[in-house]
Amino acid sequence: MFGLLTLWALWSWNSHYAHGQGTVLQFRVLHDAQGAWQASDALQRLTQAAPEPVQQQDSNLHETPFWLLLQPLDAPPPSARIEFPSRHAYSLACWDARTLNLVASGSRSEPLQGTMQLARAGFAFDPAGASSLLCRTALVGPGRIVALQWDATELHLRELQFHRGSGLLDGGILVLALFTLIAGLINRNRTYVLFAAWLVVNLRMAALSMGWDQQWLGHTIPYEWLQTMRPLTLALYYVVTFTLFVSLMRDELAQIGHAYLSTAIKWSCLPLLLLAVGLPYAQFLPIIWVCSGLSLLALLFLLAKIFLRNHSRVAAWYAAAISVVLLASLLEVAAAALGLKGLLWAFNSVTAALASSLLASLAIAEQIRLAQQQRLAAQAELQHTYEVLPIGLFTLDLQGRLSSANPALQHMLGATEDGLRAQTWPQRFGPAHWNALLEQTRSHGTAELELLHQTEPEPARRFQVRAALAGDKIECTLQDITEKAQATEHLRFLAHHDTLTKVLNRRGIEQVLNAGLTDLARGQPLAVAYLDLDRFKLINDLYGHTAGDAVLHAVCQRAQNPLSQGMHLGRVGGDEFLIVMPHTPLAQAEAVCREVLSQIGGSAFQVGERAFQVRGSIGLIEVATGSLAKDVIATADHACRMAKKGQGNTLMMFEHCSGIFSDHEAQLHLVEQLANQQTVDGLYLEMQPIMSLRTPHGSHNFEVLLRMHDEHDQQVPTERLIQAAEIAGRMGVIDRWVLAQTLTWLEQHQQTLAQNRFVCVNLSGASLNDERFIDDVFAMFERHRGVAHRICLEITESVALHDMDNTHRFIDRVRAAGAKVALDDFGAGYTSFSYLKELPADLLKIDGSFIVNMNRHPANVAIVEAIVSLAQNLGMKTIAEWAEDFETVETLAEIGVDYVQGYVVARPQTPKAILEAQSAADFITDDRLKAYLSTLASSELDHVDLVLGTDPPAAALPRSSGPR
Repeated sequence: MFGLLTLWALWSWNSHYAHGQGTVLQFRVLHDAQGAWQASDALQRLTQAAPEPVQQQDSNLHETPFWLLLQPLDAPPPSARIEFPSRHAYSLACWDARTLNLVASGSRSEPLQGTMQLARAGFAFDPAGASSLLCRTALVGPGRIVALQWDATELHLRELQFHRGSGLLDGGILVLALFTLIAGLINRNRTYVLFAAWLVVNLRMAALSMGWDQQWLGHTIPYEWLQTMRPLTLALYYVVTFTLFVSLMRDELAQIGHAYLSTAIKWSCLPLLLLAVGLPYAQFLPIIWVCSGLSLLALLFLLAKIFLRNHSRVAAWYAAAISVVLLASLLEVAAAALGLKGLLWAFNSVTAALASSLLASLAIAEQIRLAQQQRLAAQAELQHTYEVLPIGLFTLDLQGRLSSANPALQHMLGATEDGLRAQTWPQRFGPAHWNALLEQTRSHGTAELELLHQTEPEPARRFQVRAALAGDKIECTLQDITEKAQATEHLRFLAHHDTLTKVLNRRGIEQVLNAGLTDLARGQPLAVAYLDLDRFKLINDLYGHTAGDAVLHAVCQRAQNPLSQGMHLGRVGGDEFLIVMPHTPLAQAEAVCREVLSQIGGSAFQVGERAFQVRGSIGLIEVATGSLAKDVIATADHACRMAKKGQGNTLMMFEHCSGIFSDHEAQLHLVEQLANQQTVDGLYLEMQPIMSLRTPHGSHNFEVLLRMHDEHDQQVPTERLIQAAEIAGRMGVIDRWVLAQTLTWLEQHQQTLAQNRFVCVNLSGASLNDERFIDDVFAMFERHRGVAHRICLEITESVALHDMDNTHRFIDRVRAAGAKVALDDFGAGYTSFSYLKELPADLLKIDGSFIVNMNRHPANVAIVEAIVSLAQNLGMKTIAEWAEDFETVETLAEIGVDYVQGYVVARPQTPKAILEAQSAADFITDDRLKAYLSTLASSELDHVDLVLGTDPPAAALPRSSGPR
């Protein structure tokens, strides 16, 4: 109603600032291109040239003076005023044409003289009764010279209207801009802030167009500032308009394409700003006209594409706003360039500023409406999620009172929301839990705790509470982790216990042994027994693994019966066990072991309808102070092997001073020998083939194995040699010898070994941490550059993880030299998976403990399959060690292992035997494996079997139709 009344008033009521129209005066005009004429010169030229009188004259961007011979109305009244309304007029001076007496003069930068005054956008003065005036004016920009004769009162009213209009426009748009800016800052909305800036620049554009840009909030802007601000206003309007457009239409622009248009406009912004500051106004105007016209057309094109695609009302309103600006700009350019003043009679930059601001406001309002709808939809979705989320959500105050709870929480705790509100959190779960929750949230802002909750008659449930402090509230989630906790406990159990028999596994029993060795160093006795079941493999072979697993489970139950508190049984192999007896003298341990043998062999094991008589052999040792865990296990294993030479159900016992420890003396002798010699005599090499499961007959790879003869031409156990070398600090010398011999041999026979792609050479941890040895390795690679790429250096996981940075540098250098790196015994440590991604190796050798008898243990198959999948994802090839039978090879092929190494393929061979073979498959004697390899050979692809090459996918490998 108020709006309709306002429109009616504007249409029918009289204006408070009613005024007449000024009279347009005619004048003769000449352009002083050099700016050197005096008043007399100009009057003479104007009189002699006698140009035709005109009512207007465009400056055409000339900034040198124009001279006018002005003919006011005959006998001008005393109240007459002459006005030059051009906003581009910089200076004006007028003389009486008859006497050449100065009537009035002034400029934008100097004091006014005579009756000259600033009126509206230009100048006005009292002609002092002169009937003919000679005037000189200079303009800056696309100005137009027009002279109007006014009555003084009417001119005053026109000035009041002018200032009122500018004030209304300034105030209205500035208030709108301030409101928008405050809203943008409060809501942290970048678009609102940009729109506020655009409104201010749009206001300055209107002021520039209508001639009141020389003032700001009622204060006069210095003229020297004005000359910089005018082109800068145009450039800023260009930049802010484009920035606001991109902010409003970011998502839509990404959908329609044509990114080159917005990119071109974006890259033009900075040059225009620099040109606005550096170029004169007259030279800058043509540049901004061209850029603005092209950019506005491009924006209109993009808006049309957006509207056609999405029917976006935001795009429609914004397109209308830009269209208004474009039309006003084109009309103003046309009026300035063609002299068509009539184009602006009803549509100018003021109306364009108001209309474009209104239309842009509608675009912003439409975007706000859409954002509001999206927020409401998001709130509805959030509420729905809150109600159906299976995780309990709730809010507590700082006293532990419940203020809200979703249905999931009510279900978990078995209570309604009212029931939950009836008790505070400390009352329901105890003050200790609440105090911990409150302390963590106050200290860190967040908290994470676990709690037990009992709802009779249901079993106790375990929950995880996560909380975050939000003002005076605590926002919490409650998740039922009972099954997860049980699974975690189960995994922890499996980490140290055998999945089949539930006794300790190798890792678990080794921890117990290490603890016993620690107590041994404090004077407590320690006995260790190694139990091996006699001919147990026959049960698996004849009756299957199901029967064998049942017997193993029963054996472990019987074997644990004689063990007292503190004694532990651990499974270290398929049918091999270790019994660790801390704080136990050897005599007591002997009695325990004999009782174990009696329990196992005393009666048959009943499995279904079958009865199985099982016997065992035990090697029992009294551990000497200073022994290492691996030496203890190896010694007990050796004692057990000696016991198995008997008739079965035998115990072999060694005290720490018995002959079994003569091996230790021999090792000490070897340590002394290695420490005193510069070179190591008696060393030689053997090589164990590594067969590809992709191209078994198309590759000939192998691992180099160290061997040694003593002075009596007796073979020294390699394990003893390595242990002695490590003790003597001579491991680097041996590793240098192995690598040098291997490179020389490969270079001599590289033509014969045409199908060889890699040769594995083990490196000890001591050598890997020896910088001099590392330098020697790369020196050898340089000398044997032709075959260095075939070398694959093996490092064990424990060595690799000892110093990750050093290992990473070493691997990078090896690969840069063209050689390869393999991680040996992968899976035997504790952190293999977490650190594997940090070690860019080429080959992964899966620890043999997962491979031996893997078909009996599904967990091992799953572990190997996981390792293979991880290696494939990381671009590594895999080698399975300790492959002892056909079934194991078949399973390894099916799950995608690339290479196998073990006795089922070949035992270690002499270098001569390696040269005589064409591939690793040539050494196989197992008929079933040969037949299986023939099926693999038929599916071989024509590719190069490189460690980093491309092998056929695992799905391409055929599966055997025979039994597993």
